Amino acid sequence: MNQIFVQVTKDGYPVIFHDISVLTQEKGVMSEKKVTDINLHEFLSYGPQKEPQKMGKPLFRKSKDGRIFEWKVAEEDHLCTLQQVFQEIDPTLGFNIELKFDNNVIYKQEQLLRALKIVLQVVFEHSKDRPIIFSSFQPDAILLIRNLQSTYPVYFLTNGGSEIYPDVRRNSLDEALNLCVQGGLQGIVSEVKAVLRNPGAINKIKESSLSLITYGQLNNVAEVVQMQYLLGIEGVIVDLVKEITEVVAQFQRAMENKELAFQGVINKTLCSKDEISCFLRLIPELVNV
Repeated sequence: MNQIFVQVTKDGYPVIFHDISVLTQEKGVMSEKKVTDINLHEFLSYGPQKEPQKMGKPLFRKSKDGRIFEWKVAEEDHLCTLQQVFQEIDPTLGFNIELKFDNNVIYKQEQLLRALKIVLQVVFEHSKDRPIIFSSFQPDAILLIRNLQSTYPVYFLTNGGSEIYPDVRRNSLDEALNLCVQGGLQGIVSEVKAVLRNPGAINKIKESSLSLITYGQLNNVAEVVQMQYLLGIEGVIVDLVKEITEVVAQFQRAMENKELAFQGVINKTLCSKDEISCFLRLIPELVNV
């Protein structure tokens, strides 16, 4: 399942873009505009264009500490709409549609409803039988998308308290659990360090009939993913898809052999018993990286 980041332009088109703002340079001057404040035509004018070898306005990114650098990726492609993604990507490939909203804005319900209804219209018209889940860090948006439809699962995204927000619902796994239970959501997507700091939360979440998925840089470490598998976490969001998929497949093959006891499973994984024990001791250091 691919994660895609969706925002709605000023003129009402859902587009795919990770950052809240578009940062560019014209005549040596940097300028920054929110995706939601520009129309589709302007949005598509940035970065690589559909026409071969044609480049639009340059794209830049701003780090959390304010540093600005040119936007570079391994494989360049043009910006696009949600509709184009549905039409051009293999329909058997599932989408985790992350609904992006500005952390620094207090949204009115009508603002959220406008964006969500526009996204849902495109999803219902073009998704066909594609597997889809919705997710968002915005608590009110995630509750609204659950109330607006019951076709697709809805997950609340949380960093579990690694950053503190005015909205307390965003500040811990316990708050995320409460939100999901009260709102009838299907699960939580948590930053992996938050789960490793508080592994007891896994059982609480599972006992509430919720699914638990994690994200974060540590998920690109095979041993971390193996440990999560053993802890009962149901999915991981990763960058190294092929490598981590192979790790999970190896675990699954071992677990499907009913003659293997738990100890045997550990011994037949990529980690030895001693390595697993060592990893458990390293968890406090890993979560503070």
